[in-house]
Amino acid sequence: MNVGITGVAYALPARTELTDDLQQRVAGGLPVPAGLFRRTTGIVRRQVAADGEYASDLAADAATKVLAETGTDPLDIDLLLFASATRDMTEPATAHVVQAALGSRAHALDVTNACNSFLNGIDLARSMILAGRARKALVVTGETPTRAMRPRLDGLAQARTAFAGYTFGDAGAAVLVEPVATGGILDVDTETHSEHWAVGGIFGGGSRHPRSVEHTYFTGDGTRLRSVFERIGAGLIERVADRTGWGWSDYAKVLVHQVTLPYLERFVAVTGVPRDKLEITVDELGNMASASIGVQLGRVRAELGPGDRVLMVGLGGGVSLMTMVWEVS
Repeated sequence: MNVGITGVAYALPARTELTDDLQQRVAGGLPVPAGLFRRTTGIVRRQVAADGEYASDLAADAATKVLAETGTDPLDIDLLLFASATRDMTEPATAHVVQAALGSRAHALDVTNACNSFLNGIDLARSMILAGRARKALVVTGETPTRAMRPRLDGLAQARTAFAGYTFGDAGAAVLVEPVATGGILDVDTETHSEHWAVGGIFGGGSRHPRSVEHTYFTGDGTRLRSVFERIGAGLIERVADRTGWGWSDYAKVLVHQVTLPYLERFVAVTGVPRDKLEITVDELGNMASASIGVQLGRVRAELGPGDRVLMVGLGGGVSLMTMVWEVS
């Protein structure tokens, strides 16, 4: 059986925030040069969820578009995965909130693995279909990481640990996954180095810091995260090439999780991927966490035809890396 992606859509909040305005708001009276956040990250602006707009809303918006575009009845979905780093609440699973909005009755659960959540969700949906546990799966993500930005910096030392959080932007994405006659998801690989789990994250809300406001903000060492990804990422890309025999010319698009523009430029330098294979979103939309690849996929879908291959490369805190090759049916 071949299993592939038969529909894709994304959703963006209506509100835009310029990075220069964000810096002015959070830096206050600190001696931070004007435009520093923008120049350092390459992010000019991002979309930000409104008050009362939640991760589930962005996921449901994208899911509704997928169902409409593919002519799928919500009741025909038998597996719904909310695969995201952001959730509406600790309990119950946000998948149930999305399902209630859609009117479906599928087996619903959350999948979370930082910025790799959405790719993990697609892989899990494919696995469930191959195992005979589902026939038609809806994988959705809704990301509102801008709510983990520290609202005001108290000093330069705090700015260093909080800075990575100022790359975020909000978005949602959804894909329909089901059996296909040809093509589909042809190759999946992962590599995990969990010894680096403390390098960055949002550490509140669980049993370690259940009610600590301080730990609800993203903190991390962006330089260390980048060095980890560089050390292990190139090897993962090489493994895909060795296993499949495909080089860059065999892919119509290469979609990469995008943290900052310098991160992306470094990926190009290390891997040699042609820039025209990329769909660059980070400059206008920021780091959309697990929705980054979903939004890119939605933006390029109209350019793809049967037989075109897409390589997706995920990077997530924890630390995990993931590749997925999809051939359009």
